[in-house]
Amino acid sequence: MKVLMTGGGTGGHVFPAIAIANAIKAAMPDTEFLFVGANGKMEMDKVPQAGYKIEGLTIAGIQRSFDMMSILKNLIFPIKLVMSMCKALWIVARFRPNVAVGTGGYASGPVLKICGWMGIPYFLQEQNSHAGITNKLLGLQSAGVFVAFEGMEKYFPKDKIHITGNPVRDSIRQMHMSRADAAKAFGLDANKKIVFVTGGSLGARSINQAIAEHIEEIKSAGIQLIWQCGKAYIREYRNLETTEIRICDFITNMEAAYCAADIIVSRSGGTISELAIIGKPTILLPSPNVAEDHQTKNVQALVDKQATILVKDIEAKDKLVSSMIQLLGDETAQRNLSAHIAQFAKPNAAEEIAKKIIEKINKN
Repeated sequence: MKVLMTGGGTGGHVFPAIAIANAIKAAMPDTEFLFVGANGKMEMDKVPQAGYKIEGLTIAGIQRSFDMMSILKNLIFPIKLVMSMCKALWIVARFRPNVAVGTGGYASGPVLKICGWMGIPYFLQEQNSHAGITNKLLGLQSAGVFVAFEGMEKYFPKDKIHITGNPVRDSIRQMHMSRADAAKAFGLDANKKIVFVTGGSLGARSINQAIAEHIEEIKSAGIQLIWQCGKAYIREYRNLETTEIRICDFITNMEAAYCAADIIVSRSGGTISELAIIGKPTILLPSPNVAEDHQTKNVQALVDKQATILVKDIEAKDKLVSSMIQLLGDETAQRNLSAHIAQFAKPNAAEEIAKKIIEKINKN
């Protein structure tokens, strides 16, 4: 059997795609996979590292800002789209998959549209509580849509929706590392408080600025830091690194970062699914730079159940570090947050999705 996987741009799209492929492969070891991503994006490195083949499209999204560079990029967008559609047609016709799976990102649109034209069944995996325009259009012709949130009927046909949760990497689901070993991996002391701060795979300027501006306050509080600042920001903040503040552009050993942390500070995209499985106290800062503010909608369900602390992006500089320090000093609040967020965990999402996909393949 042949399965075409497409999606990427951020870890929230790439890692679920890899998790789904791994689950299908575990159930059907002889399955042949091909990934399609966007040239220059992280999937072009992460997918081969996971052991899968990938081909890239020269595609980018519409720019939402109105500076000159964004306007120029939008002017050439139709050209890139046509080029990507042509290459997607060539890839799909050559590979001839039995089924395709899209997890979001620039490449998903052209690839799945071609699959629809060629009569190849495809599935969508929507990580967020708000579906983008591309996925809403693709959902109409899809064989099914796997979602993590209830109420998605406003975006997709009700009979196509499967509430499975978001797929999570095996290394996160099956964590076996002790906190002492995890702290040691970063050169930190397991007997002292550790905070893991991440703005996602690409980094987040507001979170980075909030940490940098209050770095002395963090040191004075005796807090150790694992700080994933993003590739675009590493030069700006590298000089702040000390023996107790570890700064990385991208952390490959997320298992160690999660295990070492007493609390976790993060964006609220697809990472929420990992954080629920980890079951540790979290402070979430939704990104304002996403369609329809969907990260705030993602986190609201957790806030309603007292499963996380919400700090608005615009308030990060004033409130983030003080919220960290306050939470670290309140063990009762930490226990409550851990217990409540764990209720959102869906560790078998990848297997449930794989089962539905395999059923479709067998039916065809």
